[in-house]
Amino acid sequence: MIWTVELAAVLDDAPFPATREELIEWAVRNGAPQQVLDNLHDLEEIEEGEDVVYEDMEDIWPDYIGKEDFFHNEEDEGFDYDDV
Repeated sequence: MIWTVELAAVLDDAPFPATREELIEWAVRNGAPQQVLDNLHDLEEIEEGEDVVYEDMEDIWPDYIGKEDFFHNEEDEGFDYDDV
């Protein structure tokens, strides 16, 4: 399982908290890239009847750097979160 910031960002709007299966279903419905689906399929699977609930992207990829983690001055002219 290999995550990149771009792949992880696909899950920014995912319905957290969610189980592995809920995330996979959401990713399929929203047209996520195949690598995201492959990564979600590789998430830890516990014995049948037990589900891991992921609270946010950091539960899936602890090194994830979200938009809120960047240091910036929002007052800077031309700053756009989508450029991050």
